[in-house]
Amino acid sequence: MVDIDMDGGVVLNAASPTHSQLAERINGGAMDVKSPKLDAAASIADSTISGRLPVTVNKPTPFTFDLGNLLANDPNPVPASDEATLHATARDAAQALINQLLSTCQIKSDSEGVHLVLPAPTTPLPREKPIPAAKEPTKWERFAAKKGIKDKKRDGKMVYDDASGEWVPKWGYKGKNKDGENDWLVEVDEKKEEKTGEAHDARADSRRERKDRLRRNERKQRANDRTGRKTGAAA
Repeated sequence: MVDIDMDGGVVLNAASPTHSQLAERINGGAMDVKSPKLDAAASIADSTISGRLPVTVNKPTPFTFDLGNLLANDPNPVPASDEATLHATARDAAQALINQLLSTCQIKSDSEGVHLVLPAPTTPLPREKPIPAAKEPTKWERFAAKKGIKDKKRDGKMVYDDASGEWVPKWGYKGKNKDGENDWLVEVDEKKEEKTGEAHDARADSRRERKDRLRRNERKQRANDRTGRKTGAAA
């Protein structure tokens, strides 16, 4: 196109190309980037003069796919180990995998964009870490198995308090196990005072007994852990 000077403006001596003409030029290779010719892979060697790589991949033995793992298996031997051959082989495998994904997987569109729905993987992958060893049963678990004792059904961490008419936790802050520790009026145990010869604080006694039970349970738990570790080391 050549500009011709006119009075106060310019005019084009040829019509501007239309959108369809631009599309035809792009499809004809006007926007292709020239790439060096590679002699390694047959699919790349068959490329057009424009340098556009083929979409179809032809191999003597077809690929096998595991689309769930985005895996393409190429059973064909690599003709050479130079960088160009490896690059061409990897490119053909990637192109074949993309073709298989677009032709077999369901395409969905949502608020996050367009994506493919992959099938379940079929190739088992190795574990990163070894399978953990079976945990040694505790002393109580061995005793329960011997006596046929089954675990009680856990009914949650809350229990209904008849005095307050509310659901309260069994343990912890404002737990049901602390009943009587904060009462403003408690009954005196006369028999206990006569036996010991001294006055007792029922609130302090209840708190002390609860903490003693907690310490005993912790000691038993530590003993069970030590026994389990010794048994596991001996095995």
